[in-house]
Amino acid sequence: MPRATTSIPFHALRFEDDLPTLHEVERRLKTFLRGLRRQRQAAQTGDDEDGRDKMDQFFDYLNEAERRKIRRRAHRYVQRLDALSGLSHLSEENRAKLTPLRGGLPVTRVSSEHEADEIAAALHAEMPWMAPATEAVWHGLRASAREGQPGVRFTPLVLIGPPGIGKSFWARRLAHHLEVPATKIDATGEPASFALTGSQRGWGSAHAGKLVNTVLNSRHAGPLVIIDEIEKADEVHSNKGTRHTLTDALLPLLERMTAATWECPFFQVKMDMSWVNWVMTANSRQGLPEPFQSRCVVLDLPDLTTGQLRDFAMNEAARRGLPAPAVEALAVLFETGALSHRRLNLRTVARMLDRAEMLSNRPMLH
Repeated sequence: MPRATTSIPFHALRFEDDLPTLHEVERRLKTFLRGLRRQRQAAQTGDDEDGRDKMDQFFDYLNEAERRKIRRRAHRYVQRLDALSGLSHLSEENRAKLTPLRGGLPVTRVSSEHEADEIAAALHAEMPWMAPATEAVWHGLRASAREGQPGVRFTPLVLIGPPGIGKSFWARRLAHHLEVPATKIDATGEPASFALTGSQRGWGSAHAGKLVNTVLNSRHAGPLVIIDEIEKADEVHSNKGTRHTLTDALLPLLERMTAATWECPFFQVKMDMSWVNWVMTANSRQGLPEPFQSRCVVLDLPDLTTGQLRDFAMNEAARRGLPAPAVEALAVLFETGALSHRRLNLRTVARMLDRAEMLSNRPMLH
């Protein structure tokens, strides 16, 4: 059964369809003027019914000067409403990109502490060596349910450990069990701060970041953002010498209060990003500034044992539905020590599973 959701406002924008048209405002002003004339006349005289009919025809008539005055006032009113909409600075194309936000967005809710327990248990069963990370999320999910929060929240996580122990894979499985969209950013790739938050006009290639695009494309205000190798992110400097780092860009997003009114650099619109959850991975603490670490739960995770890798391989083989001979062959590799000369990690085991799955699905030649 799908997880429950709650709709949140997410923004304070007013879209074009929510605003009155110039024609509608003109019509309202004309109706108001005619009604005002009738009220004043009724207060001054006591005309009979026939007299009122004749006067109605008089009141309904508006001369050209009155029409122009109404048109000017209606135009100024519509212009001010457009300025207050929060979208007046955007082109028609970029306004259209924000239409998925109309009416607010859902966030995923954990309805009870029992449901939080089930999520944590399922995640732990898949990757028991990630117990410290699962436990940190578990406490956050239980608190969200206990406090009746509209969505799920847990303190941002930084998972530190050797490559290949499944830090990113665990985060993707967490998103799967929470039933929330996920986006991944490689901090060693393109300028990571811009990849995450986007860049404002004035830069060579202004664009919206993955965070906003994930929200818009999934129409969900509480995705899970996974940032790999965050300690290796480079600095970016503008032509004016302004310094931009990924950790600096993250600071306002990791604080719930500032995230609730975070402004997208590209659209220059405030959005409620306080329901976004964060899992970041690193190989060491070196390169992670203290202000960033203080906003997160930083967990040091050990390398995997051969037994843990074997258990993962068997569970994953069953989940993929590999045939019994393929599963037995994998078990033999671990039990006979045939792989002892290699440094095994989750990536090598995953490649072994991919190979076994490919061979088992390959058609036989006759």
